[in-house]
Order: sequence, then C-alpha cells, then structure tokens
Amino acid sequence: MRTKAIIHLDNFIDNLNSVKARIGENRLICVPVKADAYGHGAVKIAKTSIDGGAHCLGVSAVSEGTKLRKGGIKAPILIFSQPHPDEIENIINDDLTPFISDADFSSVLSEKAKTRNINVSVHLKIDTGMGRIGCSANESLSLARHITSCPCLKLAGIATHFAAADSTDSENVKYTMMQLNRFKKAVGAIKANGINPGIIHAANSGAVILHPESWLDMVRPGIFLYGYKTAEEKDMPLSYQKKLLKPGILKAKPVMELRSAVTLIKKIKKNESVSYGRTWTACEDTVIAVLSAGYADGFPRLAGIKWKVKINEKTFPVIGRITMDQCIVNLGENSGVNRWDEAVIFGGSASDASALAKAAKTIPYEITCNINKRVPRVYVKRSQP
Repeated sequence: MRTKAIIHLDNFIDNLNSVKARIGENRLICVPVKADAYGHGAVKIAKTSIDGGAHCLGVSAVSEGTKLRKGGIKAPILIFSQPHPDEIENIINDDLTPFISDADFSSVLSEKAKTRNINVSVHLKIDTGMGRIGCSANESLSLARHITSCPCLKLAGIATHFAAADSTDSENVKYTMMQLNRFKKAVGAIKANGINPGIIHAANSGAVILHPESWLDMVRPGIFLYGYKTAEEKDMPLSYQKKLLKPGILKAKPVMELRSAVTLIKKIKKNESVSYGRTWTACEDTVIAVLSAGYADGFPRLAGIKWKVKINEKTFPVIGRITMDQCIVNLGENSGVNRWDEAVIFGGSASDASALAKAAKTIPYEITCNINKRVPRVYVKRSQP
C-alpha cells in the first residue's frame, strides 16, 4: 500500500475516557465528527464514540448526517452549521437535529414537519460573541418562545460557541467568561419563563481543558479527542490555575499516523539537485529515497525541508520541494534503508501532526482534515495481533 493513514482507535478511546473522567459521570459528551471526523473517518469514529459512551454526534453539513445514518448510526446527530431550506426533507427523513438561529427557518422546518406529521428536535443557538450563526442573547427568549409554539418542533437543547476558550491570555479568559455569563443569563431567562431548555452546552476542547464553569450539561470536545491540546493548564494565570488544576491535567494521545513507502533508492552526486525549482543541491555524494506521499495526499508542501520522517526508527530529512504525489528524503551513506521499507511521515514513532502544523505554519486540525480520500484509513487497536 503506497500511503495509508493508521487510525489508533485505542488512543481515541483513551482521549474520550480522559474527558469523561474530567467532567464527571453526570455530564454528557457530544463528539464532533464533522469533516469526516477531522479526517479520521466519520462512520468508524462515530461508532467508536457511541460504544465508548458518547451521547450524540456533531456534524457541519446535512449530507454528513445522512452518511452517518446510512452507516447505521442511531444516536442523535446535531447539525452545527446553518442548513439550507432545500435540505429540510433530509433533516426530517434522517432524524437530524439542527441548530436554530432564527424564527424564519424554524417556521419553514415546522411547516414541512407538519405535512409529514413528524416532530423534529432542534437546539437553539445563541451567539454570545463568536459572530457566526446564532441569535443574539437578547433575542433568545423570543426565539425560544417561537420554537415552543411551533407544533412540530421540540426544543431539545440550547448552545453557544466560544471564540477564544483555548487562549490563556488574560483578556481572552475574560472574554470567555463574558460569553459564558451572557449565555447563562439568557438560558436563565428562558427557564424563568417556564420553557424547558433541554441540554445546555457550550464547552469545546479549549473550554474542557481550561474552563470547568462552562461544562454545564454537555461538552463538545473536538480536536482533543483526536489527540491535540489547544491549550495547557499550566499556562493559565496563577489565580485561575489553583481552581483549574484540581481536576488534573488532561493528556491527549494523537490518533492519526501517516505512513508511506520507499518506492526508489538512488545515488546522487555532489552538486546535483532534486525536485522542482532545484531548491536543494547535494553538497556531497549521497543516497536519496523517494517516498510515495505528496501534498495531494495531505503532506503539506510548506513543510518542505523543515520536516523529517522516520524509516526503521531512524530520522531522515525531507529535501527539495514536496510534490503532488511524492517527496524525497536524504538517506546519506549506509542508512540501512531498503526499497519498499515503510516510512512514517507523522504520528507514531515520528513527530505528530501538531509539530508538522508548526512547520507548515498552520494548525493540527488542517493537517488531519487534509489527508486526502485516496489515502486509505486503516483502523487498529492494541488488542489486535
């Protein structure tokens, strides 16, 4: 197999269990599996999540929810982004739960559900400072009343999303607290008017790590479950650390490992160049290896000469430009590497996607999400032989 993404399900389960232990048994977990579970394979990760105790799943598009239903997923599926009215039939058919930001969409949804004599669960989305979808906090009570007045809609939850919950900067900590307080006040007003808000949720990965006050009824950790922390508890202001560290330090285990194969080994003489643009020239006679992984597979071109791969537990630098389907590493003399040996691009015994993201000046989310569909996902567990 030329290039493959190894998905370590045990690491995913360990990360999920770490969150469960952190937030306590009385809180629920929504596992985001949007963008094909951040590149890890939505159906397999969804099944692993539900088997591991997750309450529900989160997607961005209606089509992602439909794929999960076709894959045999029965658990609740939340749609985080705004659906198009043309997708309402699919929402109803596949029993999906959309976020509601305005009365117009909820009215259309209710009318179409009424023609089918079907009740649709929805979550009211409040924009407390993210600036994306969601009604304002001041409009939330009116929208909650409207939803509960719609004959075929059920208010099953209320949500918000933090803009900077993964930041330890004091101003961003204050901003997160402002968002949380604004959210709690809005939810309180809805409750005070006799409306059952359903499941109340706000915390993403950063908030699970840094803000216990935001855990509420349910948390939505995304990138943490796939193995990466967006913040470290130790970086918080001391006054906040004392309150925070009591639940312990969360440890994340990277879930994805990208492996490729050595397709060719050849000798290069001093002053010969490799790859497009001739950006690397040999300063001495050496041996190079061609690997069958390029930027079309998801190995970012910007990483270039900044990255090193592992072959037979030895580290070798990438040289020249990463091309669409291949890259080149410098083996030097007497490397012990043979043709068709396996090379680890990131994860496993090599540096992880967070380090690769730093080299490519991006974030680990983008690294894992960009692993192309042509790269097969291979799911492994430690219990397997």
